[in-house]
Amino acid sequence: MSAAPQGWVRALLHFWFTELAPEQRFARDDTVDRQIRTRFAKHWHAMRGQQPSRFLKDRGTALAAVLLFDQVPRNIFREDARAFATDKLARAITHAAIAGGWLGGLSQAEQQFLLMPLMHSEQIADQRQSLARFTRLGSSYIRSFAVDHYRMVARFGRFPHRNDVLGRRSSPAEKAAIAAGNH
Repeated sequence: MSAAPQGWVRALLHFWFTELAPEQRFARDDTVDRQIRTRFAKHWHAMRGQQPSRFLKDRGTALAAVLLFDQVPRNIFREDARAFATDKLARAITHAAIAGGWLGGLSQAEQQFLLMPLMHSEQIADQRQSLARFTRLGSSYIRSFAVDHYRMVARFGRFPHRNDVLGRRSSPAEKAAIAAGNH
């Protein structure tokens, strides 16, 4: 990672990978959401309109930007369409970081979060790449989530649990999948 990353980069990486326990990164926790909102929402608002190239200076900046545009909005905008508003930007950064060979030198947890926009994508090509990349990480536990995400997009072309918040109509099959706990 960069020797002297920008302040927000250093702060977000430290918060995500040092201050948070691994289970806190995925659990719904109002206290964590509040901390993220207080510390990082201003950066999300300020930078969400930037071009992906702005965040491709080094591994650390790319990783922090992926967290900022993929994970942060999911925490600060629960049950709100804005949770997905910067997914495209996060995916573009992820694709460029992969193409640049930037997965090397990152820990398994860092790689997992750099790759997360692929798992969150409703594009089947991204889902296929997600399966391949998460398989290479070597954790069957992590891979199981990639498989679940892939199956939903392969079956429905999207994540049905997002339909309500995004104003999309759910099919009966999608409603049944959501009722069965597929989200």
